[in-house]
This record gives sequence, structure tokens and C-alpha cells, in this order.
Amino acid sequence: MTATSERNGQILVHKYGGSSLATTRHVRAVAERVGAAHRAGAQLIVVVSAQGNRTDELYRAATELAPSPPGRELDQLLATGETASAALMSMALWQHGVPAVALTGAHSGILATGPHGAGVIVAVDTEPAIRHARSGHVVVVPGFQGLNEAGDVITLGRGGSDTTAVAIAAELGAGRCEIHTDVDGVFTADPRVVPSAEVMPVVPVDVMMEMAFAGAKVMHSRAVEIAAMHDIDIHVRNSGSTAAGTVITGRNGGAMLESEAAVVAVVHDADRVRVTLRSIGPGEEIAAGVFQLLAKHSVPADVEMFPERSAAGSRVEMALGSADARRVRQAMTEFAHERRGRLEFDDSVGMVSVVGNGLLNRPEYTSRMLRALGANGISASSISTSQLKISLTIPAAEVVLATKTLHDEFELGGQRTKRQLARP
Repeated sequence: MTATSERNGQILVHKYGGSSLATTRHVRAVAERVGAAHRAGAQLIVVVSAQGNRTDELYRAATELAPSPPGRELDQLLATGETASAALMSMALWQHGVPAVALTGAHSGILATGPHGAGVIVAVDTEPAIRHARSGHVVVVPGFQGLNEAGDVITLGRGGSDTTAVAIAAELGAGRCEIHTDVDGVFTADPRVVPSAEVMPVVPVDVMMEMAFAGAKVMHSRAVEIAAMHDIDIHVRNSGSTAAGTVITGRNGGAMLESEAAVVAVVHDADRVRVTLRSIGPGEEIAAGVFQLLAKHSVPADVEMFPERSAAGSRVEMALGSADARRVRQAMTEFAHERRGRLEFDDSVGMVSVVGNGLLNRPEYTSRMLRALGANGISASSISTSQLKISLTIPAAEVVLATKTLHDEFELGGQRTKRQLARP
């Protein structure tokens, strides 16, 4: 936020995550911070997540009653966490002398489509929020949700409040969206796993997209996609400090990584499932059917293993996020049954990735990854490469060690990385 943007009447979009709102004390602290910005002249739309672990608590309650709860009713339940946060934040702001209005999901203007639990935003009507903001109110919007064409609540998947905030910023024509969380920015690795990891002051938006898809929890991948499409800078900041944070940007992004070090971060994800389909029929036909099924359910497969054909039939493998695997398990089981096949789920795998630029042009980086991990007794069962990312599927139990090993191998977190990521 800048003094100029506060004075020129531009509406600013801030998002606060669940950890920043975990208790009433946290809510008061955020209200004080938002109130200070409002008193300085800012017009604000504040997007909020559910408090703390509230979404997990609601999901557990649902599955205790129904092991496979209907998607429509589950979304209706889960969305209440964000709605409650919005009301509480509005109350806290009034208590701080700041006029505020909390919108419900139905009034937030977010239209979404797709399956329940994985909705995709297709339109945003910001007129109600703009009207309230222009009248001097801080507008508090529940994230993570929208309405579909039938008028039913549809949630956007974990981390969907990021997407809500960036989508609103895009509709407003804002050049920046602030994401407030419990960390100081985007790190070279998860600081809870690698204590020597350091904040990157600037990250190109395409690199951030790969980090998000590879498992970095700091940003929702679709939020970064929207930012890239609409040329929006995302400023990731710690809600509890004045640290400068990280700016995710598409401006001059290519120049940021022109240095001798192509790798800028290591990302890990221990929450993966290897799905293997063994079936009768041509491998290419089976693979096409599998990916059509994944597309229907809006499930990305980050690492795919090509189909094999043998005397016993065809085999197709892929690695999915565990939540996605749960969501499509029944549909994939039916698909396998129709083709006289067998479906196997292995949740003992994880993924570790290095992210950067020009990685396909540097095959030695893949070699270094394999050698470094091999020296620590870690074997990869599959490899996926692109210009921006090299991903290895490894045992989930080895993910933490692998992350530390690769962070050291590519000398991240030192002065070399700081020079590499500085804005030219």
C-alpha cells in the first residue's frame, strides 16, 4: 500500500489467512491494522479465510456423519467458516471505530462453476462492494466460495480465499493485491523444514505458479494464474509484522533470473498419492479416458507416467494431491471397473521439486539432484522436467531430508541467492 494509492480513491484488496485470524486476539490485531489503513484514507475490501483449523473441523464433523458427504451439502457447510470470519472481522472493526460491512457468500458477487469442492471463478460483480467502500465502509468478503448457476454455494478448493482476493482485484483493475499470512513472504524453501531458508524479495509470476503447483502452501495456484493474466502484482506479507515481504510480479520477470544460478527455490509436498490403473485395452485410449475424467472433476495431475502396454494389458500412473485423489476415487474406480481393470492407490509417496528458469537447458541440474539425493539413500521413482521446474517422486518419509539436501546442493539462502533475486 502506498500513500498515493490511499489518496487517489483506488480501492485496495487485502486478504487475511486463517492463521492470521485464529483467535479473537488475532482478529483484533488484524482489525487494528486494517483500521489504521482506513484512517489513513484507504478504501478497502478485505477477504478473509476461516479461522485457524475451522475448515478441517467442519470437514471432520461432516465425515463422522457421512463418510462420503454429498458435495453440495459439504460445500454449504464448509463455506460457513469464512462467513463467520467475515462477521467477526466486521464486529472487531466497529469496535475499533471503523465502519464496516460483512457480506455473505451469496452477496459477494462471485459466480463460480465446476464440481463442488473445486469451483472455478467465472465472473465477479463488485458493484455492491464498491458501493459500500465508496460510502466509507471497510467491506469484508468471505473467501473460498461463490455461487453456481443454480444458486448453490460452491467452494474453490483449499487456498481458495487467495483466488477470491486476486479475482476481485482483477475486476477492480487494481495493480496489486496484498496477501497477509503468518510468514514473512515466499521463502527459498519451507522455513519450518529448512531453517536457513530466506525470503525472496521478488519472485516472477511464472516461477510462483510452478512453486504453487509443486506444493508451496504460501499461495493458491489459481490465484497466481489470475494475477498473471491480469498483470497484478501480489504482495505477500506477514500480518503480524512490518517485514517487507515478497512481491510476485510479471513485470521484468525474465531479467530477474539472468544469473549463473538457475534454481531459486526447493518445494516439497509429502501429501501425494500415486494412482495406478491396470486395465485391458490400448494404453493411449485408457490414458485419454483418465485425463478426460480428471478434467471433468477439475483435478490437475502434476506428474504423469506414460502408459505402458504388455501382455497383461495397459498401465497408467500419475501422482495426485491426496485431497484430489479422494475426490475422484469413486469415479476412477467406476472407470477401471468398466474396463475390467484394477485401481491402486499408494499414499506413501511425496514430491520434491527445484524451481527456477531455463532448467531444460541445464540437464546437469537434474543430474545434481539425483546424485545429491542418491548420496543420502533417496531414490526417485519418476522424474518430470520443464523449463521452470524439475520434480521427483520419492518416498513421502524422505521428503524433508530431500528438501534440506537440495537446498544445500544449490546453495540457496545465501548472498548468492539474494543477488540473484534482486530487482534489476
